[in-house]
Amino acid sequence: MTYSDGIVKPKTKRAKRFLEGRAPKLIEDVKTAMIMKGGNSSLTVTQALKDIYSLKKPNAVMFKKKNITRPFEDSTSLEFFSKKSDCSLFLFGSHNKKRPHNLVLGRLFDFHVLDMIELGIEKFVSLSELKNTKCPEGTKPMLVFAGEAFDMDTEHKRLKSLLIDFFRGPTVTAVRLAGLEHVLHFTALEGKIYMRSYRCLLKKSGCRTPRIELEEIGPSFDLVVRRTHLASDDLYKLSHRRPKGVKIRKKKNISRDAFGTKFGRVHMQKQDLTKLQTRKMKGLRKRGPAVEADPDAEAPKVAKVES
Repeated sequence: MTYSDGIVKPKTKRAKRFLEGRAPKLIEDVKTAMIMKGGNSSLTVTQALKDIYSLKKPNAVMFKKKNITRPFEDSTSLEFFSKKSDCSLFLFGSHNKKRPHNLVLGRLFDFHVLDMIELGIEKFVSLSELKNTKCPEGTKPMLVFAGEAFDMDTEHKRLKSLLIDFFRGPTVTAVRLAGLEHVLHFTALEGKIYMRSYRCLLKKSGCRTPRIELEEIGPSFDLVVRRTHLASDDLYKLSHRRPKGVKIRKKKNISRDAFGTKFGRVHMQKQDLTKLQTRKMKGLRKRGPAVEADPDAEAPKVAKVES
């Protein structure tokens, strides 16, 4: 590839395909996350990163080498790796005396850090500690958020949006019942975040709708919010802007209710109901004046037909 006046021009077909894959699209690809650990990390942080990577696969990139960086002080290395690996989400793990078992969850916009939230691990149960059947790789999870803080507090609102971005997976047009088997439950209570992972078991119920049971499969976290780096309202609004080609144009006189039923309104000219042709019925016909029968008149003769 050659550079001229700030424009990258490909020399080969492979480089051309690479640039087309990185070019902006009306409908972007699934967001990919890069998972890395810092210069110092504990066994808990290392195992936590591996378990989250297993939940995020195949839309994740795991960095095996240590990266000596501090996201809240200098985020240039994160932005460099994001541009190199084409990732818009990141999870950074570190460990030190001041902030033990530390996780930094964040996202980028235009290859610049948009939001970062630092979480401390107080309790952790890994996938390997729970001996049961796990969900297949690439299963799209159902996300459940419980707690008033996710709706009231600004930091928890942004954390909820960040968790949805991180774990939502690909956008699908149809869902089958057997595919709803993984649940990620987040609870905000007394300043802590509790994350639990469950597997849905469909049991016989004696009717068409199955009975659902939840089995914990791990990993589970007890987290506490530490530092935050939130984008300004203008930048956050800019990151949510949608291109004109994706926006659905509102059609006149067409509406939908809460269940998705489509309603249309038809405008017609005023009709003259006096000229409206209705169905003719014998019962509605006007009858003439009644004729009195003559008692001396002979009864009509009936002709006999021989077969």
